[in-house]
Amino acid sequence: MTPHNNAKAGDYAQAVLLPGDPLRAKWIAETFLSNARQVNSVRNCLGYTGMWNGKPVSVQATGMGQPSTAIYVHELLETYGVRKLVRVGTCGGLNTAVKVRDVVIGAAASTDSTIVKSAFGNYNFAPAADFALLRAADDAARSRGKRVHVGGIVSSDIFYHPNGLEAYGRLIDHGVLGVEMEAATIYMLAARFKAQALAICTMTDCLITGEEIDADARQNSLEDMVEIALEVATGG
Repeated sequence: MTPHNNAKAGDYAQAVLLPGDPLRAKWIAETFLSNARQVNSVRNCLGYTGMWNGKPVSVQATGMGQPSTAIYVHELLETYGVRKLVRVGTCGGLNTAVKVRDVVIGAAASTDSTIVKSAFGNYNFAPAADFALLRAADDAARSRGKRVHVGGIVSSDIFYHPNGLEAYGRLIDHGVLGVEMEAATIYMLAARFKAQALAICTMTDCLITGEEIDADARQNSLEDMVEIALEVATGG
């Protein structure tokens, strides 16, 4: 147990899905997992373990943003021995080629967060996904007929940026596909603990065109994304 997690040793599977929202973690467990049981309830940041297609898998909410995510991911890796992390979430689009409901797979994650910057002194560490997980996710998305984009994303600590779209101008110029708030720290910690990590996101609103996904389409798209993530997490 940790200050943020009351799960016991062995309560988590080796592979864990990481949504931000605790209620989404609960929804994933109840919708997709068989024999799901709750393993963490501290601060209502819910965690569950169950089976998917006969294989053990867990889901743990991380909260919003990299500081919160760093706590849960560090403890999953250090205390509970998790070896595979798959973030499932949404992102804002920074490229007009990415349409709402498209799947975005983060090959690498730029960031403005000091959580990453302060850990490497004069170096600019490049947080990157595990290639085996990335390739499996791309294959799984395409086999389902999903529009999928693989490339760079950015993990920002600021949701309501005072400079709006202008804040991401240089990133857009360099081909970054979307913005979210967690992946860079997940990738960094996975590298530190020699684990595998990947972020899979559904693009729900384009910051350039203003196009947004409606509530029903958002839910259907999330179902597709979670199935892709479960296949990736439990494969290999």
